[in-house]
Amino acid sequence: MKGLQELSDRLEINDLITDYSYAIDTRSWDDLDALFTPDARIDYTAVGGESGDLPTIKAWLAKTLEMFSGFQHLVATSKVEIDGDTATARTLCHNPMIMTNDGRESVMFVGIWYHDTFVRTPDGWRISSRREEKGYMHGLPSAP
Repeated sequence: MKGLQELSDRLEINDLITDYSYAIDTRSWDDLDALFTPDARIDYTAVGGESGDLPTIKAWLAKTLEMFSGFQHLVATSKVEIDGDTATARTLCHNPMIMTNDGRESVMFVGIWYHDTFVRTPDGWRISSRREEKGYMHGLPSAP
């Protein structure tokens, strides 16, 4: 049976995972500051993105996601393992992304797994690292 502290930790960690999706989908890049540790490492290279610290990733997201008129990060089936003041999680994400070219919309689907490491800080749990693992990509635009 899980104790109250572990249940509370799991809820807080799951909130971080959800809050990340909301920050990205609303283009609220500065909201990410409250989710990650200041020294967090983020790696999106599995799907052609950047790898780096949070300021680098925020700038890359803001620039790269301009080409999409909409997107949704649908996260589910998080497997969270807690070990004292650290934790890991593997979370599924289905991410439809809408591109508009010459007035026509097309939808690209990206399926990834987030591999996260979390640490308990004085301000609560934070993501200290996030790495994407590619599951699938469908509907990629053709090269000109």
